[in-house]
Amino acid sequence: MTPQRRAVAEVLDGVHVHLTAEAVHDAAQKRVPEISLATVYNTLNELVTMGEVLEVATGNGPKRYDPNARLPHHHLVCTSCGTLRDVFSVRSDHVELAPEDRHGFLVTGMDIVFHGLCPACAASRNGGAQGSTVSAGTVPRRPRR
Repeated sequence: MTPQRRAVAEVLDGVHVHLTAEAVHDAAQKRVPEISLATVYNTLNELVTMGEVLEVATGNGPKRYDPNARLPHHHLVCTSCGTLRDVFSVRSDHVELAPEDRHGFLVTGMDIVFHGLCPACAASRNGGAQGSTVSAGTVPRRPRR
């Protein structure tokens, strides 16, 4: 393992770490000053391909990289500040597509990203009042295509 790859792996170590490639690059440069952004992207892509890191697309800005690839989980993202958290919910693991909704696909996995406001952003929007929680059953659905 090269010093550059080791630096990327070390930067991604931790709980609830969901960094962008640019954030990984910035942190890795403190360990290996000559590391390039291209090396970081290449290393992240290799780690994703190997199943060591998850690539998380939140719909808000760049993809984030999650080193917690071993335990099945979903994500919760704040639509205001971008905070991203892991969600280990047994109830949300039972989502299934009806055969007519699969369009002939063999489904091999799923990614669920819950969108909402973190406590700090909800409090600032509500003038300090605590935000309400929304159950998964009341989340607005996208129209079928």
